[in-house]
Amino acid sequence: MLESSTPPLAALDGYRNVTDLLVARAAAAPGHVAFEVEGTSTGSWRPITTRGFEDEVRALAKGFMAQGIQAGDPIAIMAPTRYEWAVADLAAWFAGAVVVPIYETSSPTQVNAIVADAGVRLAIGGTAEHTALLQDALAESSAATLGAWTMDPGTSAALTDLVAGGVDVTDQELEARRKTATQDDPATIVYTSGTTGEPKGVVLTHRNFLGQVLNIAAAYSEIVNEDGNTVIFLPLAHVLARGLQLICLASGMRIAHLSDPSTVVATLDTLRPTFLVVVPRVLQKIQAAAAGKAADKGLAGVWARAEATAIAWGRRAERIDAGRRIARNRGLRLRHRVFDALFYRRLRAVMGGRVGYILSGGAALDTDLSLFFRGIGVPVIEGYGLTETTAPLTGNLPGRISSGSVGAPLPGLTVRISDEGEVLARGLGVFGGYRNPTHDEGAFIDGFFRTGDMGRLDEQGRLILEGRLKDVIVTSNGKTIVPTRWESAVEAHPLVSHAVMVGEGKPYLSALLVLDPEQARAWAAAEGTSIPLAAPSDIRAVNDPTLRAHLQHTVDAANALVARSEQVRRFSVVFADLDDRGLVTPTMKLKRSVVLDRAALTVDDLYL
Repeated sequence: MLESSTPPLAALDGYRNVTDLLVARAAAAPGHVAFEVEGTSTGSWRPITTRGFEDEVRALAKGFMAQGIQAGDPIAIMAPTRYEWAVADLAAWFAGAVVVPIYETSSPTQVNAIVADAGVRLAIGGTAEHTALLQDALAESSAATLGAWTMDPGTSAALTDLVAGGVDVTDQELEARRKTATQDDPATIVYTSGTTGEPKGVVLTHRNFLGQVLNIAAAYSEIVNEDGNTVIFLPLAHVLARGLQLICLASGMRIAHLSDPSTVVATLDTLRPTFLVVVPRVLQKIQAAAAGKAADKGLAGVWARAEATAIAWGRRAERIDAGRRIARNRGLRLRHRVFDALFYRRLRAVMGGRVGYILSGGAALDTDLSLFFRGIGVPVIEGYGLTETTAPLTGNLPGRISSGSVGAPLPGLTVRISDEGEVLARGLGVFGGYRNPTHDEGAFIDGFFRTGDMGRLDEQGRLILEGRLKDVIVTSNGKTIVPTRWESAVEAHPLVSHAVMVGEGKPYLSALLVLDPEQARAWAAAEGTSIPLAAPSDIRAVNDPTLRAHLQHTVDAANALVARSEQVRRFSVVFADLDDRGLVTPTMKLKRSVVLDRAALTVDDLYL
C-alpha cells in the first residue's frame, strides 16, 4: 500500500478561529473544573473552572490591546510549562495576535534570532531571567516593540500589571478583536528545534489547530472527555503539548501543569490522572526502576519472568484486538494473575492508579516496551507527527493498537509513501509553508509535505517508521543502512540514553552508546566503581571493562535482530552533557551531526 487516508470525523463549520473552542466550552460547562493549579503549600492544588479560566484570558487579552497589540501582531512566550502559559496563549489569540513560542532553555542567540525573524512586538517570560532575555532581544529588534512582561507576580512588569492596564477596554471591543482572525489566518509561528540545519519558522493557521483539535477529540473521545484528567509536563513551546491542551480544554478534560518533569512520578499519586502523554524514555525509566527495586530485593529472576509474562499478555491482547482466534493458555493466565499481585498492580499505583492509556510520541517506541505496558494493564498508544503537521499525523486507536506501528492517518489526514520510501503528508493539520518562503523549496511534492522520515504502510494502512532519510548510512562497500531498528533496540537498555550508529564511507559499522547519567551513576554505585563525568561540551569515552561487557550483551542482541550487513562490529561507550542544548533539542532528540563532530576522535578510534 502506497497511500492511506482517513476521512474527517468533525466539521469546522461554525468555528471562526481557535478562540471559539474556549467560548463554546465555557458556555456549555462554565462551572466544570478545567485546570488544577499548584498551590503555595506542598501537594496542594486549587481548581480553576472553565468560566474562571475564560475570565482570566479575557482580562489579559484586554491588557494586550491596551498596551498596543494589533490584530496579527506576534507575541512571544518563553516559559516553563505552567498554567500562566495557557492563559497567555489563549489571551494572545483573543487579542487577535499570533503566538511565537520559545523554549525556556533557548540561548540568547536563539532568542534574538526568533524575536527578530518573527517580528515580535511584545514578549512574556516565565521568570525575571526569561523576561530579561526577551527584553534584550526586543531591544535588538528592528520592529516597534511594546516591552517584555513576566508571569511571576510581585515583580516589575508582571502580567498582573498588564491586566490592570486593560480595565478600560470594553467587552465589545474585545469581542470584535477576538473575531478578526479567520480559519486561514496564522495562529502561531513555531520554530523547529533543528536536529539538522537551520531552524525554520513553521506557520500554523487557526484551521490547522481546529482541524486537529476537533477531529482528534472525536477519534479519542473514549480517552479525552470531561470525566478524565491529565498532567502536562512536556514543554508548552512544543506544538504537541499545546495541541493536547486545546483538545483537553475543548473536551472538558481537567489539566494540571508541571514545570519540572522530575517531579511527575511523585505528583501522580495526588493528581491521579486518567491519561498521560510521554516520550518513550519515561516509560523505559518506569520499567527500569521497577527492575531495580526487584533486584534490590533479590527478585531479579522473578521480575524477568514477570516482564516476559506481561509482554506475552500484551501480545495476546493485541491479537484479540485484531480479531484473531486465541488458544486458551491457563498457564499464562495464572502467571499474569500472580505477577499482577506481585508487581503490575504496584506499577499502576506508581502512575496514580487511574491511568487508562498513555500516549507515546517524540521518538520510536520499542515494541516489547509497548507490549509490556499493555500487559500490566496500561495500554500505550503510539503516534507520530511533526511541527509541520500540527503534531499528530498518525496514531493507534483504543482497541486497535498495533505495537511496532505508529497507527493509521488520523481523521482528515493522508499519508503517502514516495518511490524513495519517504513519508509524505497532506490534510487538515498540515501547514501551508514556512515563514521564510526560501525554506519551502523542496519541502512539498504534488501537494504533499515531505516529512524527511522513511516508512511503509501495512495492509491495514498503518504506518511503520524506518528512520530518517538524512540518517541513512552508505558504507564503503555500497551497502545502504537504516540505523533506526538497531539503535532503538540498544536504547531500550536503561543505561543507554542514545545509540548512534556510524559508518558512512567506512568498511564496517560502529556505534556510540551515550550513557543515561542517572542510570549510569546508579549502576556504578551498585558495581562499586566510578564513572568519570564529561566536561561541558565534551563527549568522553568511558573505558570501564565491566560496563563494556555489560553492554556487549545488548549490542549482541541488537545485532541478532538485523541483517549481517547492518550489524555493528565495534562500539564505544561515551558520556555527554545531555543538558547541553547544543547537543540535544528541547524535546531531547540528539543532534547527530553535532555528536559526530564532537566525538570525531572517538569515532576515529573505532576504525584504527
